[in-house]
Amino acid sequence: MRHKKSTPNRGFRVADQIQRDLAELIRELKDPRIGLVTLNSVEVTPDYAHAKVFFSQLLGDNEACTEALNEAAGYLRNGLFKRLSIHTVPTLHFHYDRSTERAADISALIARANATRAKDDE
Repeated sequence: MRHKKSTPNRGFRVADQIQRDLAELIRELKDPRIGLVTLNSVEVTPDYAHAKVFFSQLLGDNEACTEALNEAAGYLRNGLFKRLSIHTVPTLHFHYDRSTERAADISALIARANATRAKDDE
């Protein structure tokens, strides 16, 4: 018996669907450590056993939020089971994504450099 090959984009589609469904499920959580969270990306392993969920938040303690989301991972995974029509729903691993912070820092540095250059040109 030959196994049917899955389409190459399936992993991306599954990750995208997980990201959308998780965003809704996280909004329903009542944990005060979880602030206004934005899910930046989801990376699913090829066997769908694990998913890294990268998030950012505007306010709050990032470590406490990460801890709270990882504690709620089983509940969230159960919620995904009810929403997704795939055989294996991955174990969720939440990671705080510092890329938005770094982008803001870089923008501030560029603005400062441009302001300094403008003063020097006067």
